[in-house]
Amino acid sequence: MTHLAIDLGGTAVKVGVFDGRRLVDSGELPAADGRLVLEHVAVAAEGMLRGTRPDGVAIAVPGIVDPDARRLVAAHGKYAELHGVDLAAWSATRFGAQAVVENDARAALIGEMTGGSAHDVPDAVLIALGTGIGTAAALDGRLIRGAHGHAGVLSGHVTVDLDGPRCPCGNLGCGEALASTWALGEAVGHGTVAIGPELARRFGSAGELGIRDLVETRHEPESAAILERFVRIWGAVIVSQCHAFDPTVVVVTGGVLRSREVVLPAVVDYVHEHLWSSSFRPTFVTPEEPSLSVLRGLAVIALDSAPARDIHDAR
Repeated sequence: MTHLAIDLGGTAVKVGVFDGRRLVDSGELPAADGRLVLEHVAVAAEGMLRGTRPDGVAIAVPGIVDPDARRLVAAHGKYAELHGVDLAAWSATRFGAQAVVENDARAALIGEMTGGSAHDVPDAVLIALGTGIGTAAALDGRLIRGAHGHAGVLSGHVTVDLDGPRCPCGNLGCGEALASTWALGEAVGHGTVAIGPELARRFGSAGELGIRDLVETRHEPESAAILERFVRIWGAVIVSQCHAFDPTVVVVTGGVLRSREVVLPAVVDYVHEHLWSSSFRPTFVTPEEPSLSVLRGLAVIALDSAPARDIHDAR
């Protein structure tokens, strides 16, 4: 059975074609604003499908999904124009099969709990560190959704600094507004954070920065200080997740994990030090291929051919 998976990421859009759960082809294209991205995705996907009609389609979006898993209800930034667009109907028109729509972090957690780094772990949380901070949680094998679809996915918008900047979400001092790739670019671009000459050269050359740039220039005191603060903020977000959901496993994924050897041990140390005294100290895992977590979860969702309300069902 052929399934199409579309991951509308903050920096890049990934498209995967699966035979069951086996990835047979994939591609990546730059993220674009609003509805324009759908046309780019359709062209890329149709080329990969080579005239084949998929048996199922699943789309991941970086925001809140409606209870019927058909559309994006709320997101900030470039995908705001997709609010209310019936993505299931769009998929039916372009590919001949209605899509199931899911939050990207939830899709990643499904992927890791069904054959990935958290396979057969019923109680897990996930944090995706990249353009933003995405989160998801599962208890007793069931994804946490809440009465209005917001539960578990907004831990990146927990306030970690009451005097911090206003986040596009409307909150103040969110983890994402302080320690994400977009937050780094904003801070450097507006001159609200000091940077050393090497990091300044990279920013001037590329016009953007990533966490890898911080890691590779951490010999500069300014980069080292920014990276240390980011680690503490990521750790604080995970502590909040652990206090809220009491997981056995924490899945850490996203683009930041390209520098896992530097970042992950420091995050683990922070979390274990700052958890409530009697709290269980969870195991930390990272996917073998962090960039494919969402696509693999989408393949499970598409194969299941219905919104994955329960991890056990998705298996």
